[in-house]
Amino acid sequence: MNFSDTYSIVTDQITDLSKLTLEHSTIDPNLYAKYDVKRGLRDLDGHGVLTGLTEISEIWGRQTDENGVEHEVDGILRYRGYDIQDLIAGHGDKGFAFEEIVYLLLFGELPNEMQYDEFKEILAGYRALPTNFVRDIIMKAPSRDMMNTLARSVLTLYSYDHRDDDTSIDNVLRQCLELIALFPQLAVYGYQTYKYYHDGDSFFIHAPRPELSAAENILHMLRADSSFTKTEARVLDMSLVLHAEHGGGNNSTFTTHVVTSSGTDTYSAIAAALGSLKGPKHGGANIKNVHMFEDIKAHVKDWTDDEEIKAYLEKILEGEAFDGAGLIYGVGHAVYTKSDPRAQMLKESVKQLAEEKGLIDEYELRERVAHLAPVIIAGKRKMYKDICANIDFYSGFAYQMLGLPEELYTPLFACARIAGWSAHRLEEIINSGKIIRPAYMNICDRQDYIPMEEREITEEDLRRKAKKERIERIEELEAIRDKKRMIIRNRVKEKIKDKYDK
Repeated sequence: MNFSDTYSIVTDQITDLSKLTLEHSTIDPNLYAKYDVKRGLRDLDGHGVLTGLTEISEIWGRQTDENGVEHEVDGILRYRGYDIQDLIAGHGDKGFAFEEIVYLLLFGELPNEMQYDEFKEILAGYRALPTNFVRDIIMKAPSRDMMNTLARSVLTLYSYDHRDDDTSIDNVLRQCLELIALFPQLAVYGYQTYKYYHDGDSFFIHAPRPELSAAENILHMLRADSSFTKTEARVLDMSLVLHAEHGGGNNSTFTTHVVTSSGTDTYSAIAAALGSLKGPKHGGANIKNVHMFEDIKAHVKDWTDDEEIKAYLEKILEGEAFDGAGLIYGVGHAVYTKSDPRAQMLKESVKQLAEEKGLIDEYELRERVAHLAPVIIAGKRKMYKDICANIDFYSGFAYQMLGLPEELYTPLFACARIAGWSAHRLEEIINSGKIIRPAYMNICDRQDYIPMEEREITEEDLRRKAKKERIERIEELEAIRDKKRMIIRNRVKEKIKDKYDK
């Protein structure tokens, strides 16, 4: 069998072998409780296993009072000790906030006006991709998944860096700043290439403009006419700020710590984080939320009728509607209980955008679902804490109103979170801890070695061998047939040629 012809095909052989994998890799769920394994590094009450210390950010959904009693509270998110609500309120209408937040996360303090202007100049200077990078890398073998495209581009940038493996703080900071500056281009250009090659759309590349913020440049590069409103840019900027960092324990940031602790290079560590973020359990929930609301809008006739909305949400939760998964996407969080501060901040900007776009009815539908869903879930499921609408509940709707393609929803998350990943990578290197290596308990029974000649050949093995031989014989006969046809075809061509030559 020619491997190149079957690269993406799951053959019968692979299906049979996968059954063995399932048989010998499935663990009794009761054993996790028996040995007190904290699956997902969290207990049933949502408390995380303490695996490190950080000064970069903190998130709270519970707090302990003076009597040692824990209470659920409105969610708290702090960057470098500053409450996220204070940071956003303090910035006000003074331009765009993402670059200031990047400075804060990396350097631990808010910049003054001169420092801020210098920092924006540094980022603008790093927005230049290597010569012919778009042609030679991004436009070659475009992927349908922009996260894979982004990861490939990041790994390839290693080849252009003359100090690729240097993990000194100044060099890693330089590498991180370059990646923070370049991520929007890598994501948008990858998408433009994909649309051109796969969908036949017009191909255009807009170079970033140094005077524009990250949010403005994303809209400028993505739209053919480069136009956008102030409200649109501010909503996207708000989303970048709120996605920039979220504690050291989220999956992709923890991945950054784990991989960095091995001593590897910046490009490998960030590519690993991208692989984590690509997973639908981490970075893809806002897409699911958008699809869920399209389904709700199609099946709920009166968007102002709470009873009709509630009835359909119950169907979704029972797996009888939408995708059958039994999940109301965008509701619930591992840490936050009463509220997600990111969702609270973003929804105000989303409301302004909905008013500008004439979509206030859909915004109000979302608010009704945000109010009803936690109550319905609590009534149907065994819950150990309160739940609330999270940031994914609003970010997908924001991107939809901005006309952003779904393929870029998770890459935009990455364009923001690269700031947090960079800060945590630097923190891990500076504190030069041990390589992160948690324990796993082996529960496999001990077995005595059996020599090859004494191992039983089963009827299933014989059946599989016979089937393989039949397939190989068929392929052999087809090859002989094709060869004969080629010989006959060549002879006919020679006869025709000889006839005309005469």
